[in-house]
Parts: sequence; C-alpha cells; structure tokens
Amino acid sequence: MTFGKYIPGNSIIHRLDPRLKICAVFIFLISVFFDAGFIGYGILAIYVLLCSLVSKIKLSHILKAIKPMVFMMLFLMIFNIFLMKTGDVIIKIGSISIYSGALLQTAYIFIRLVLLITLTTLMTSTTKPLELTLAIESLLNPLKRFRFPVHELAMMISIALRFIPDLLDEAKRIMKAQASRGADFNEGSFMEKIKSIISLIIPLFISAFQRAEELANAMESRNYNPEATRTKYKVLTWTHLDTLSMLITLGVCCGVIIMSFM
Repeated sequence: MTFGKYIPGNSIIHRLDPRLKICAVFIFLISVFFDAGFIGYGILAIYVLLCSLVSKIKLSHILKAIKPMVFMMLFLMIFNIFLMKTGDVIIKIGSISIYSGALLQTAYIFIRLVLLITLTTLMTSTTKPLELTLAIESLLNPLKRFRFPVHELAMMISIALRFIPDLLDEAKRIMKAQASRGADFNEGSFMEKIKSIISLIIPLFISAFQRAEELANAMESRNYNPEATRTKYKVLTWTHLDTLSMLITLGVCCGVIIMSFM
C-alpha cells in the first residue's frame, strides 16, 4: 500500500502550495460525483493524467495504491449489476436480469473510484506530512474563533498519515516472523484463516500502542503544548503558479459540473 508515502522530487506538483492541493482534491471530489457522462469523466481523466505526468510519479506507484481497493470495487460492481433495475434488459439468466442502466452506473462507480484514488495518491506522494499539517491548520484557521481545536486536529491527521506506512511495514514483519514459525495465512479453512489474522492483529495493536506511547513521551520531554503560541519553521507562501493551477482546476471541474446539467 502506497497511500501516505511521500516520494521526494522537484516537479511542479511538488512545489505547489499544499493548501492548493487539498482544495483541488476537494473540488475534484465534488465534480467527480456529477453525472457528466463518459465525455466529462474523460476530461477529468485527462486532468489526472496530466497531473501524474507533471509530478513524475511512476505509474507502478499509482497502481499499487489502486490494488488494495480492487476487492471493494469488484464488490460494488457486482452489487450494482445484479440489484439495480434501470434501463433495458441486456442479459437474462433464469430469474436474474442485467439492465443497461446497471452496467452504466457500475462503469461510473469504477471510473470515479480510480480517479479519486489516483489524485489522492498524487497529493500524498508529492506533499510532505508536515506540509499537509500546516495546510490543514491554515485552511481551518477561521474556526479558531469558535474555539475549534484546529492545531490538535491537524496534528492528529499528520501523525495518522505518517504512521500508515510504518504500520504496514510492521504488519509485514509480523507476518514473516509468524510464517517462519509455521503460521500459514493462505492455506486452511475459513476459521483457520480468521485465527491467523487475529494472531496478526493482536501484536500489531500492541506495536501501535507502543509507538504511540513513545511518541507521546518524546513530545512531553520536549515540552510540547498545543495551546501555546507557536512559531513556524516553514511558512506557506502562495505564488502565481498556485493561482494559475487553481484557475485550471476550477475551470476543468466547473466545466464538468455544467456538462452534467446539460
């Protein structure tokens, strides 16, 4: 799983303001759920493809991010194909009928998930976790007037993103250690596989709690206080390139939304 892993680089996407990236993903998330047809989704796919080429992120990295979601995609596709009853009947097998509208909506779901996963992976791959924290805190800064814990929320999100790859690596190490002791996660009955997974989850939770305790002790030893007035080592700056990128994103997404109403 590659989600949350930052890939160092010096591309244009890497140099963009992280606040722009978060806003662009949010705007894209809204537009992708409008029914703009295959032409509209083709425009969004071209936008995502251009972002991928400009960021210089390898296609294999993106495919690794999509791979863990394949099972959920297949489940949703099968669920929609056999339960949705809109359009004309295309295939009829006994009492089971497959409609044209079900196939169309299934294709839309697949395209939406692939586009969202790809763009989100590009954002996390080209943005450091610290920069994401600063961006989230900056975007939510107006909520401080209502005593909303903006800094604490941004810090929790940053820590979660930072430790996703570490927990996955820890899970791999535990699986290898248990496999060397005779555990088999692929063979056996369904109940035996469940027991094997439980034997993996328990040490993984213990390791996660240990990491959390070590991080908390390290923060306390450095007198970390979330309510204190803090200075920032890295200050986010909005450039003309960010403005141009935001205008392009708004143009593409608004165009797709308008196409959905037409």
